[in-house]
Amino acid sequence: MHLSEITHPNQLHGLSIHELQEIARQIREKHLETVAATGGHLGPGLGVVELTLALYQTLDLDRDKVVWDVGHQAYPHK
Repeated sequence: MHLSEITHPNQLHGLSIHELQEIARQIREKHLETVAATGGHLGPGLGVVELTLALYQTLDLDRDKVVWDVGHQAYPHK
């Protein structure tokens, strides 16, 4: 699965570890490209990629809510 195909976090449900690792790689690549072009905080977003994927693979985002304490950590979601 390619990152561009994901339109809702619930699409992560049931993906294999390999597929999740590939999505994580794509998120990091996109994050690096975006911060390089526009500026911003690099570290917080890179540090929570797997956490974000784990939350979104586990939770039902139509019902469950995720609140990020630090906005910079929400970059992988965006």
